Amino acid sequence: MAIVLELWDFMKVRKKFWLLPIFTLLLLLGGLIVLTQGSAVAPFIYTIF
Repeated sequence: MAIVLELWDFMKVRKKFWLLPIFTLLLLLGGLIVLTQGSAVAPFIYTIF
């Protein structure tokens, strides 16, 4: 949780709010890959990439 707060402080101080959608997308894609790794949905997810 500390890394998220530190990242938010960095974006707030440096005015780099354009990084927020990039980090959000990366987290969502990473979570999708981790959650579907052992399921029947995995072959369909891999066709997206």
